[in-house]
Amino acid sequence: MLMNKLDFLFSFCWNWTMSKSFIFSSESVGEGHPDKVSDSISDSVLDACLEQDPKSRVACETLVKSNCVTIAGEITTDAKFDYEKVVREAIRKIGYINDDDIFHADQVFITNQLTAQSRDIGQGVDAAAAEGKDTAEQGAGDQGIMFGYACNETEELMPAPVMFAHRILRKMADIRHAGIDAKWLRPDCKSQVALQYEGGQMTGIENVVVSTQHSADVDNDTIRNFITEEVIKPALPVELLSSNTQYLINPTGRFVVGGPEGDSGLTGRKIIVDTYGGWGRHGGGAFSGKDPSKVDRSAAYMCRWVAKNIVAAQLADRVEIQLAYAIGYPDPTSITIDCFGTEKAPEDKIQDAVKEVFNFKPANIVSQLDLLRPIYRETTHYGHFGKASLPWEQTSKTQALQSAVG
Repeated sequence: MLMNKLDFLFSFCWNWTMSKSFIFSSESVGEGHPDKVSDSISDSVLDACLEQDPKSRVACETLVKSNCVTIAGEITTDAKFDYEKVVREAIRKIGYINDDDIFHADQVFITNQLTAQSRDIGQGVDAAAAEGKDTAEQGAGDQGIMFGYACNETEELMPAPVMFAHRILRKMADIRHAGIDAKWLRPDCKSQVALQYEGGQMTGIENVVVSTQHSADVDNDTIRNFITEEVIKPALPVELLSSNTQYLINPTGRFVVGGPEGDSGLTGRKIIVDTYGGWGRHGGGAFSGKDPSKVDRSAAYMCRWVAKNIVAAQLADRVEIQLAYAIGYPDPTSITIDCFGTEKAPEDKIQDAVKEVFNFKPANIVSQLDLLRPIYRETTHYGHFGKASLPWEQTSKTQALQSAVG
């Protein structure tokens, strides 16, 4: 009863907010941001394990600072590879290979603190029957809540503010990796987009903030003009930009010292950037470095898949789904769907259709989305959602949902 009242209150507040004029901002961070460097290393270790042993159990976290990298956590795998080589290659792909980089792919000191997974956790997850267990099915790797969200604001069916912030940094990364123009660009960067809404519709971009690391031999005017004209404007919808849009490029001025040299980085500290930019709720669990037996990751992907298919099936304009799990048990302890009053069919029918079309047991999530593959390096940068190549972004269940709703 309490949850029903809270859900009603949240929906009421949401719908009231969407009916008025407001500005919503979301941010993104680039490949060279210290936290994203850590995420990239952790997901590279995960992929290296899955390439050889799809049954690997991986929980890898990374700390970076100055010229040091520490990888730690729990891994149980039959895969054999050079961990140091994987770490250096991940850093190299990001672009920390300049002569003046303190944090350099070929020069960092690497400490490996990885150990085997706890047997206590393993027995709750493994599909083999064990004494005292109620089921022989694969259980959830931990308790927790996971959210998924989708809306019809963008072609990716994602909230526009965070997708626009990602697009800016993708554009900048493409230029930097090409190495032809703006050779002064360096890997560490951030973006932020403030979007104006009127009556629930996007009406304009209020301001754009971009901070980018750069070499010491470039002046601020060159940076600001290039980022504004060659990065921001080509990346964003022209109809949302106007003479009133404010561009704040490297607002503090000089940004030469960046990346792990300037700040420490840790896996899992950019969970809002990884998801919906603050527009949709977040259960709190990080993604990178975790194999799909961890429902923090796999069930969040499942929630996004379900939500996106609901919107793609035109059953709602926006939708959020929540799952909850108990460690060691295969079935979710709750499934909740909220369409925020935008549903085109009764919400209870949509929820029944979701339960009919999708299976939310951890083992079934893995099989439905084919998650025991080395696909996780692709998720690390510019959000885990909104990339058409990823399995949870496919809209293959729209007809099944429509038929189930009737």
